[in-house]
Amino acid sequence: MKLVNKFALGLAFSVGLVSCNEYESLDYEVEKPQTVIEQERIDSLEPLKAYIDRAANPGFKLGVALSLSQYTSKGLMYRLANSNFDEITLGYEMKHGAIVQANGTLNLANVTALLETASEAGTSVYGHTLAWHANQNATYLKSLIAPVVIPSTGGPSWDLVTAADFETDAAPNYQYNTNAVAGFTAQGQGAKGSGRALKITNTAVRANDWDVQLFVKFSPAVKVGEQYRLTLDVRSDVNASYGTQAHITAGSYKHWDFFGTVNSTPEWKTYTREIVVTTEMVTSGAIAFNLGKTATTFYFDNLKLEKLNPEGGSTIIEKTAEEKKVILTAALENWIKGMLEVSKPYVKAWDVVNEPMDDGKPMELKTAAGRESIPADHFFWQDYLGKDYALKAFQLARQYGNPTDIHFINDYNLEYSLDKCRGLIEYVKYLESKGAKIDGIGTQMHIDATSDKAKIEEMFKLLAATGKLIKVSELDMGLGGKVLTPQATPAQYAAQAEMYKWVIQKYMELVPAAQRYGITIWSPLDSPAGSGWRAGEPVGLWTEGQVRKPAYMGVVEGLKKK
Repeated sequence: MKLVNKFALGLAFSVGLVSCNEYESLDYEVEKPQTVIEQERIDSLEPLKAYIDRAANPGFKLGVALSLSQYTSKGLMYRLANSNFDEITLGYEMKHGAIVQANGTLNLANVTALLETASEAGTSVYGHTLAWHANQNATYLKSLIAPVVIPSTGGPSWDLVTAADFETDAAPNYQYNTNAVAGFTAQGQGAKGSGRALKITNTAVRANDWDVQLFVKFSPAVKVGEQYRLTLDVRSDVNASYGTQAHITAGSYKHWDFFGTVNSTPEWKTYTREIVVTTEMVTSGAIAFNLGKTATTFYFDNLKLEKLNPEGGSTIIEKTAEEKKVILTAALENWIKGMLEVSKPYVKAWDVVNEPMDDGKPMELKTAAGRESIPADHFFWQDYLGKDYALKAFQLARQYGNPTDIHFINDYNLEYSLDKCRGLIEYVKYLESKGAKIDGIGTQMHIDATSDKAKIEEMFKLLAATGKLIKVSELDMGLGGKVLTPQATPAQYAAQAEMYKWVIQKYMELVPAAQRYGITIWSPLDSPAGSGWRAGEPVGLWTEGQVRKPAYMGVVEGLKKK
């Protein structure tokens, strides 16, 4: 029903030269704009959590993500979170990178303040996250496994520039191009029957030998007159010969010859080549092995690049893969123990393992191997602790937390890549076969109003079939593509609201009540233009100025009892 406003207009007129002025009131009815009516309707709604059917969803928690300062300052976001949501999740401040200091100590003062503030408000806190590759104090972790350096006693020496024994999946100094099919041998199949080796398969004879390449990266770049020595163990399934090129960086060609031509056979052999850097090689910081002319599998082990130091140099002793594993396992335990001992009086649920599965190979774990660049705060625990890094994380979380804590494994794009969803489920089965107790699976769902509904339905079905608690852990929604707030239309906002409603209803429909942990809204407000997350997109339920949007209505319609 349309509402109207009535306005009175006085009309003065003269009825004669000696008469008094008289006024006649005229009423006009003006329709209130539809946009105003709709906004008033949205503004009249109750807080979001009021619409949860608690009888049908006794364990359900409606959550929201925000920063620690937004909550502990007790400003508008504090009030918004407490009035609309059951639970809060911090985007960053409970992660390794925010807590672990340069010397390995844990600064938990801010976490303690947060938990006290939330406890006073009666709002629960969800733990995010214990074992992840991003938002880590990677500088500290790398320092733990750095080589031991023994100062020189004088005299000429070969100083180590870079090395790789391929005993872990870490690949900070090598990569390969897209035509190379890379992997590792089984343990015991490396050179001399020890450890493992890198294997690169070229599936077909290529037009150019450089169409399949392995790159070894190093720094600083070479200079004229310097002397280098390359040593590595090689073999191939058939006899093969392949050249080496000088590259400025991996893939940036400099010179056709660098460390000569390698001849390999089905038997392991050690290849050694010393060179003096020429003008054609200068500024190069990568060796390219050109493998495209022979269709076979090539094997590499114990790679070492050294530089001659005429005046002597330090002796560098690398830690073994087993030594690194022991050191990092202790570091993981110190981190999880410290975090849980402070938070367990109030935090009862955790993302123990976050984003383990690879996007390109969704049945496998993420790895640093093959990445051209790795952010400074990335550290892949699995490259050093192996596939059981998550097993250790779950065991430690159970050891140092509460016996009844709820433990999740969480990942993104499960609704986009159903194979990744299946890969995560298979990894959960593997971890449980090794003794892990995993209570739930989190699906992040950073989606758009135009996302594929059929895939979302299938994802919910796959997850529900595990019998585990299912949490929509980081729900936010763009308008489709890269639509920014200034370009958004009413029709797009309506579609966004409808999609929020549909996703929540499908979750309620396809996930049994006993398995519904809850849904967390990751971006309650539209994202500012300078944000590091979906910058400038209207992804929220509120505007940046905390005005409710049609998306708020969509969440209400999804939550409330039909």
